[in-house]
Amino acid sequence: MPKGTLLLIDDETSLRQVLTRVLELEGYSMLTAPTAHQGLELLRQHAEQVLVVLSDVKLPDGHGLTLLPRYKQAAPLAEVVLLTAYGTIADGVRAMKEGAFDYLTKGDSDDQLVVVVDRAAEKARLQHRVADLEKKVGAQYSFASMIGESAALRQAKRLAERVAPTDSTVLLEGPTGAGKELFAQAIHQASARRNKPFVAVNCSAFPKDLLESELFGYRKGAFTGALTDKKGLLEEASGGTLFLDEIGELELNVQAKFLRVLETQTFTKLGDTRPTSVDVRLVAATNRNLRQEAETGQFRPDLYYRLAVFTVPVPGLNERREDVPLLADYFLQFFAAKLRRRLRGLEPEVLEQLGRHDWRGNVRELKNVLERAAILAEGDTLTTDDLPAEFHYWSADANLDEASDKTLRSLEKRQIRQVLHETGGNKMEAARQLGIGTKTLYRKIQEYGL
Repeated sequence: MPKGTLLLIDDETSLRQVLTRVLELEGYSMLTAPTAHQGLELLRQHAEQVLVVLSDVKLPDGHGLTLLPRYKQAAPLAEVVLLTAYGTIADGVRAMKEGAFDYLTKGDSDDQLVVVVDRAAEKARLQHRVADLEKKVGAQYSFASMIGESAALRQAKRLAERVAPTDSTVLLEGPTGAGKELFAQAIHQASARRNKPFVAVNCSAFPKDLLESELFGYRKGAFTGALTDKKGLLEEASGGTLFLDEIGELELNVQAKFLRVLETQTFTKLGDTRPTSVDVRLVAATNRNLRQEAETGQFRPDLYYRLAVFTVPVPGLNERREDVPLLADYFLQFFAAKLRRRLRGLEPEVLEQLGRHDWRGNVRELKNVLERAAILAEGDTLTTDDLPAEFHYWSADANLDEASDKTLRSLEKRQIRQVLHETGGNKMEAARQLGIGTKTLYRKIQEYGL
């Protein structure tokens, strides 16, 4: 199996022939050129394939050390090994500083050359794999990957796309499960910080007494149990983006420290006396009305107005019902592949029920429903029998049939069905809302065939 492609640039015909033969026997494909001009042209044409450039230092039309940046510009993922007839330590040091992988003297053993080329090629392969992975991650978390054509989603995407290339703070507002983290990831990927860290923190997932130390870090001895220095998540995100989900959960004293971060890009760790500097962009998210909480003193007004430099409203699924069929089909295919099953689609009745459902859990709830249905499906098409119980408490046909029935029994049946639907089939909560006992509710469900 070929080990990859190398480019050899040297004006000595005999040397090119010898090195080409040696490296081809090692399993490499070889491209050769006698001049820098021809070598650069070949490199541009085969930039995706060339793993290592082997270049003579003294070429008829250029010097290897000054050509290094041009090689790197033509093929950023390739490694460069310089060859010279008269090597010096000073030149070798300079070459390494300029970005060369190694600096070899012509006439050294072929074994040494092969070892260096193998190491350089392996590093280049790793860089290609990382670049491919970054492309896949970028595609996964891009605005183009967001599924839906509703006006509400298109408006949110337009706003986020406009602010993404800037370093402005962004506040994402929307209900839980609507996809705020996906928006934050897409903003990061569309910014100049895309190759730097994206650190996501759910502020509601940490105990309030631990969140400050996790965010800002601490010095050894700052409190009992602080046995070593700890770098906080803010430092981990430096150069990139920090995503604070449910930022409304921050304690007021932590809010004050974050206000300083936004204004000065500095903070003081617990137990430290000197400030720490960072370069971080903040994207925050909330499912609460922070403006209202700022007015009532539950959230710092100065932090709110600093966060709300640019606000993006992320719509809940009930605001974009026309996207439900597209999302349902996507999740169905996703879970079919994950479960290694062949699922062709959904029955029209399933789409009808999904379109009518009250999606209090938003896209996250829809995803969970489709995963469950994909597991339960016995055929290659999802049916209404594969949907959770709460979807069976509300039937359009039954509703139409009973609409004209004004008897007390019919009204009671419709009310119980409605409450069961609204509580997602939670019978204890439904009984509480209806003001009856759980045993009575179970009896009514059996009596009415719910």
